[in-house]
Amino acid sequence: MTAAAKKKLVIYLMAEPETPELARAAVAGGADIVELGFPFSDPLADGPVIRRAAERALARGMRTRACLEVLARTHELVPGTPLVPMTYSSLLEAYGWERFADDVHTAGGASMIVADLPAGDRRELRRVQLVAPTSTDDRIRLAGEQTDGWLYLVTVAGTTGARGELSPALPGLVERARRLADVPLYAGFGISTPTHARAVGELADGIVVGSRAVEIAEAGPEALRGYVASLRDALD
Repeated sequence: MTAAAKKKLVIYLMAEPETPELARAAVAGGADIVELGFPFSDPLADGPVIRRAAERALARGMRTRACLEVLARTHELVPGTPLVPMTYSSLLEAYGWERFADDVHTAGGASMIVADLPAGDRRELRRVQLVAPTSTDDRIRLAGEQTDGWLYLVTVAGTTGARGELSPALPGLVERARRLADVPLYAGFGISTPTHARAVGELADGIVVGSRAVEIAEAGPEALRGYVASLRDALD
């Protein structure tokens, strides 16, 4: 597979003290992009695994400044890998919108995802936009125009979490997004196995794996590296 045609693999990890080493392991396993979750007390889009990880991180003192330090350390370990913080608008409201964007950039962040901030709001904030099966054509078109680099396809209407089967809504969402947006499409929410990765990779330009990666990461860097490598093999 040529570099241009290579399917992108995005791995989500919660920002904690161990995360830089975990991110290095994920990249060694074949991750192209690492998403860093900045924990929030009421993560509306997150299912039980990431919610528990966020609660644990907050209990360990992982507030915004500490998360930015994790981002900076991760950037030191994997300087060639795009790092994308993911969080919620209340965190930016409390920290300061411009200050947050500036500090993410300074710490080595390539972009960001603000899960509950719709396209059209805060246009000055460069970020990866999300669309879902419930998004209107106008919303998908606007998100495609405003997104930073790639468009995040939320494959289900609901929260994150590993699932047994892929969403039947994904093919239709990919078709609409291809028609309405001229950017790479990466699909996430519910992707957890190499079989899922291979199936989604046949439709989209990349995949995002969160809940299962967070679970595997609890077993340490080597376990995560092996898991990511299995996804990489399936995509290639």
